[in-house]
Amino acid sequence: MNNQLKEKIKSIVGSKNYFDSVEDKLSYSYDATAIYNQMPEAVVFPDNEEQISKILKLANEELFNIVPRGSGTGLSGGSIPVENSLVIVMARWNNIIEIDCKNLTATVQPGVITGQLQREVEKLGLFYPPDPGSLNVCTIGGNVANNAGGLRGLKYGVTKNYVLGTEMILPNGELLKTGGKNYKDTAGYNLRDFIIGSEGTLGVITKVLLKLIPMPSKFITLIAYFDKLSDSARAVADIIFAHITPSMLEFLDNTTINCVEDFTKIGLPRNVDAILLIEVDGRGSSVDEDAETIKNILKKDGASYVHSAETNSEAFKLKSARRSAFSALARKRPTTILEDATVPRSELPIMIEKITEASKKFDVTFGNFGHAGDGNLHPTCLTDERDKTEIIKALKAFDFIFNEAIKLGGTITGEHGTGLSKKEFLEQAVGIPALDMMKKIKQSIDENNILNPGKIFTMSPRCEGALPERREQIKDFVY
Repeated sequence: MNNQLKEKIKSIVGSKNYFDSVEDKLSYSYDATAIYNQMPEAVVFPDNEEQISKILKLANEELFNIVPRGSGTGLSGGSIPVENSLVIVMARWNNIIEIDCKNLTATVQPGVITGQLQREVEKLGLFYPPDPGSLNVCTIGGNVANNAGGLRGLKYGVTKNYVLGTEMILPNGELLKTGGKNYKDTAGYNLRDFIIGSEGTLGVITKVLLKLIPMPSKFITLIAYFDKLSDSARAVADIIFAHITPSMLEFLDNTTINCVEDFTKIGLPRNVDAILLIEVDGRGSSVDEDAETIKNILKKDGASYVHSAETNSEAFKLKSARRSAFSALARKRPTTILEDATVPRSELPIMIEKITEASKKFDVTFGNFGHAGDGNLHPTCLTDERDKTEIIKALKAFDFIFNEAIKLGGTITGEHGTGLSKKEFLEQAVGIPALDMMKKIKQSIDENNILNPGKIFTMSPRCEGALPERREQIKDFVY
């Protein structure tokens, strides 16, 4: 990207919205994955849709790459710049345009912080359930781009279950509008769902229409300690088997518990194998009945301690401690690799065992936590990227974990997205016909492959016998 081209970009967005110093480029060269980074050519903060449209048209003419970005909290490398790229940051598009109490919808710009939206709608007695662990810093646009989940996914679902419509600038500069306030609409293909989870490869999201629901009037938060990891996994299965759907059913192993306690100092026990954090919500006496049934199941399955939060403040403290799990683990070693292998709920006990097996087999340290109720675990490797041998062992451990998840009928990602970190496993997870269809969709919409190229999959033809980059890294490593 030469100086003349940079001046054209600057003329579109204005000098105040254009940055290309080393410091600025470095700030947008990485995301929360920690092990990927690439310097962009420049960074822009567009003011309006017209500027985005002009930039995309210019990118097609001059053949440079565009990487859309929100807060950069992603955990798959989806917003990492690529070679010869311009980063378009949407974080300043942070207005809640409308909260429609009659139709139970919210219209927002993509830079709105998820937690901020939740707090605003709750003032009106409404509820936006998706709640990623990073909800106080992540953006709605990023949530839509990655189909983010969260602690309440078991009962309420993930981001895609609450997106009614989107507006997005296509690679050719045109504005695409999908969906609307109609709860029923079967006119043509469901283009909205192509956009959700597309990780910035199909366009730049500029507006999102979200579904809201009434706020639950009551919730009960429980915490249970287990001396055996296997007992906690059995309790999760038994709660689901009892036909109870908690709004939250979270799991932390001993490594994570100790890191969280070091970080939060809220009095968690250091010698237990696992903790379950559970919340039931709803209206009326059914909430109390469900909580009582869950307590009995926890005790039957070997919980050494079961406690109900006595105040809203205590419940908030427990949930905040769970949300801090990633941050707490990241303080342990220089490099923290967080993944999200997901399996059918019935296979959860086996998957937990497989993660423990991977830790021992490849001699790496894992903290394991996650959304046990929906089978979405977050095996987190605590390592040091400066030690090549250690990183190779970590990569081999994750290879093992992803392969075991797929064998159990699971998937390589439940809520983080594919990005860079898991694209080599995509063919194995979805099959060649599905992967080929994804590539055809991308090719038809983004003819010159300018939008976030190399994320989710690589557009170049498959070469028989060739090893993906990650496999090339570890093929000669013998443990």
